[in-house]
Amino acid sequence: MSDIRIATAEDQILLDKEAKYCSYGDTVHYIEPPRIFSRCEGSYVWDTEDQAYLDLQMWYSAVNFGYANPRLNNALKQQIDTLPQIASQYLHKGKIELSEMIAVDAKKKFGLDGRVHFNVGGSQSIEDSLKVVRNASNGKSLMFAFEGGYHGRTLGASSITSSFRYRRRYGHFGERANFIPFPYHFRGPKGMTKEEYGSQCVQQFARLFETEYNGVWDPKTNQCEYAAFYVEPIQGTGGYVIPPMNFYRELKQVLDQHGILMVSDEIQMGFYRTGKLWSIEHFDVQPDVIVFGKALTNGLNPLGGIWAREELINPKVFPPGSTHSTFASNPLGTAVGLEMFKMTNEVDYGAMVMAKGKYFLEGLQDLQKRFPIIGDVDGLGLALRCEICGPDGFTPDKATLDYMVEEGMKGDMIVDGQKLGLILDVGGYYKNVITLAPSLEISYPEIDLGLKLLEQLLVRATKR
Repeated sequence: MSDIRIATAEDQILLDKEAKYCSYGDTVHYIEPPRIFSRCEGSYVWDTEDQAYLDLQMWYSAVNFGYANPRLNNALKQQIDTLPQIASQYLHKGKIELSEMIAVDAKKKFGLDGRVHFNVGGSQSIEDSLKVVRNASNGKSLMFAFEGGYHGRTLGASSITSSFRYRRRYGHFGERANFIPFPYHFRGPKGMTKEEYGSQCVQQFARLFETEYNGVWDPKTNQCEYAAFYVEPIQGTGGYVIPPMNFYRELKQVLDQHGILMVSDEIQMGFYRTGKLWSIEHFDVQPDVIVFGKALTNGLNPLGGIWAREELINPKVFPPGSTHSTFASNPLGTAVGLEMFKMTNEVDYGAMVMAKGKYFLEGLQDLQKRFPIIGDVDGLGLALRCEICGPDGFTPDKATLDYMVEEGMKGDMIVDGQKLGLILDVGGYYKNVITLAPSLEISYPEIDLGLKLLEQLLVRATKR
């Protein structure tokens, strides 16, 4: 095990400049000194010393199809040479065809007519969705959301994100969420199956509508004070928590009974991360609004958007000018998004991702048997979790996971004679969960490599 890594002279010059000139508002240094990266390809990134790191978080699931994916990169390059830019109030082919592709797919899967509205990223698209649901509910500004849920850090998005620290210094801007417990089975009541716990969570939520004195429902007018329930079908920053398959079906029944919209936040789990285009597809429900971003352009362009039911977003109820962004539906982003859809339609991405995810999860389960500090592993497709705990296998152990992350970034592990680092992401309610979001293009040998590197980190953690 190596000593603390020292930044090179060249890197230190850059770090000194960063310390003086860069805002830290969107910066988190998970290790010291921070790495500075110079290139990327496939499942790997290289630092300025040309040290390779296997990346198992892929820019928070924004780069689902691998770094520098040649096909998607070429789509961007070709668009640059034809129509690289045009004001968003003007039409271009990419915007129309990408909207059609998403809307037709939703009609096929959910049986609902709808329309697509673009913006420049996930948080901004959450803001647009809030406009849509507030407009549809005659201006109601209250929302339901989950404990452990994350929807962004703009003012509206942070108000429906359960972490108070993201809004503590800024207050609220209209929206405010009532945070409802999520069926986090590993930390739920003992003696219940996953499905039983999911049903219990729905029943607890349904109690809010029993009488007017539960605070959200007026039985005389059959009206709820809340406009929508914002859900991440698989919790992202909350630790890749996967609910039971009965959960959303039962929850949607309660929402429909009381006129509450379901907004599915697919920003992190969309575009085949879980083996389906949208993770909500696993649960046999019809969402009213879908919010997407990140992997739509494989991280090459900041483009996101929403799909909403026709009744919520047609021009009569959501007229021109309801919202606007200068760079929304830009031709570079829509060109990459179109190519992504064409690419994923040519092969059975769902089957491929589910097979790789099953293989990866089996490897994690093997590690769990051999390392008591792994309290829980789970996965759906290539959204996988590994919860690091104390010796009892349950008490959250953030410090050990922090240590593992730092060790992985030293770039000094040896596998089959190759020196490598490992990039992991930290999530969970207690920041003790490795949230694994590898490239969907990851090979089986690379999965094996990732498991071997994880094993080395676990050995280091248990011997320190």
